[in-house]
Amino acid sequence: MNANLFAALRDAFPADLDATAIECADALGQPLCYSWRDLERGTAMLANLLLSLDLPAGSRVAAHTEKSVEALMLYLAVLRAGYVYLPLNPAYQAAELDYFIKDAEPAMLVCAGANFGWASKLAFLAGTQYVFTLNEDRSGSLLERAAHMSDEHDIAERNADDLAAILYTSGTTGRSKGAMLSHGNLLSNARTLKDLWGWRADDVLIHALPIFHVHGLFVASHGALLAGAKMIWFAKFEPREVIRRFADATVFMGVPTLYVRMLNEAGLTPAACAHMRLFISGSAPLLLDTFTDWQQRSGHIILERYGMSETLMLTSNPCRALDGDRVGGTVGPALPGVELRINNEAGRPCAVDEIGAIEVRGPNVFGGYWRMVEKTKQEFTEDGWFKTGDVGKRDANGYVTIVGRSKDLIISGGFNVYPAEIEGFLNELEGVAESAVIGVPHADFGEAVVAVLVAKPGCSLDGAALIATLKRQIAGFKVPKQIFIVDELPRNAMGKVQKNQLREQHAGLFP
Repeated sequence: MNANLFAALRDAFPADLDATAIECADALGQPLCYSWRDLERGTAMLANLLLSLDLPAGSRVAAHTEKSVEALMLYLAVLRAGYVYLPLNPAYQAAELDYFIKDAEPAMLVCAGANFGWASKLAFLAGTQYVFTLNEDRSGSLLERAAHMSDEHDIAERNADDLAAILYTSGTTGRSKGAMLSHGNLLSNARTLKDLWGWRADDVLIHALPIFHVHGLFVASHGALLAGAKMIWFAKFEPREVIRRFADATVFMGVPTLYVRMLNEAGLTPAACAHMRLFISGSAPLLLDTFTDWQQRSGHIILERYGMSETLMLTSNPCRALDGDRVGGTVGPALPGVELRINNEAGRPCAVDEIGAIEVRGPNVFGGYWRMVEKTKQEFTEDGWFKTGDVGKRDANGYVTIVGRSKDLIISGGFNVYPAEIEGFLNELEGVAESAVIGVPHADFGEAVVAVLVAKPGCSLDGAALIATLKRQIAGFKVPKQIFIVDELPRNAMGKVQKNQLREQHAGLFP
């Protein structure tokens, strides 16, 4: 049996191939729609183009393009042809792209036409054989060449453990590493989520996420494709327009920032969301205020889940009421088929609600880091569990709460301080919109706790007063030595706060 992920996705296409698979919501003029037949023919032609280039087995195809349906078809075509897909954030500049190309050594790069000059030079110098262009308006040399190819293609035979994609970690703590994901990793996770989240053929997904990341490329796209469900496609997130399209959809996936932006729109009402079945949030922690405000404004309870590039999805709050409640501030129990354990510093299992290191194993867990044998070995325990680097706890019902990253752990005066715990207290204080807690070098304590806050609109914050309030709520060693008020926190493309930037900024605070 062919274990190629594309074969499973293609099998899920509906019998009526002329039905709409993807509607471009932000197309100018007449609505631009792609049928399932368009996806079948387009991926076949692109796959045949790849095969015509006689690329070596296992070749990487790198995509440094803006979001488009054609970019999604390129991903599917790479799978279909049996090569390895390498998605790259289109915001990456020359130095960043140079690193990824030299590290992954792709045989082919697809980039925006506007970047061809500098991107092709980097690629050719690194040994990449082919560079094609693909633009948001469906122009570029990739599609021009593919137009001459046959629209029939036999899906390449692949085993479950064959490499399908390399996803570079976001690099919030040092150089990015390439997580190697197999066809089996991706398909097992997609099938689990299809069952758990109740995907149906009559679902309609609003796809407003980027497609260079696990959330948009895998979780969202695979979910709809494996269900044979239509997508309403936004190349760019527009909160007012997304809310308007809730009337035509049933599922929405977003990062917390997208939910916050929609909460600022007067059009967000229970009536506007009446046709929706499911709202899902991930990629960054969802503030409890956002969780509560969304329920009050929309009449829906957000489903928060937890995953990472190396493992895809790991946990999820329940979708169906019979499976339990969705609990704000948690990411729910481990997914079916996923084993998750939390160990203390001694390496022993944590008690209920005891904080420790999260480790996982299962068919969704990646095979290792690209060309980093020793690093891969370090990230797995001797008995085969992947060390996520996240710190968390599990309650009596099995619901997991993420407390923070182990690399974010602050050791002040010999005491462990978990930033997420302090952020929880700060976010409850009047006038605080959000917070980030970091540790910076301190001569006496080793590390000192520092907080960076964003005020709610129309509010002013007094750092000294906030510190005095915290001293009445938590142990003294947890209280920030200093609080800074900023307009916004630095974030990466998926909304995660870049704490490494904050640590660098305040590194010399206590000489």
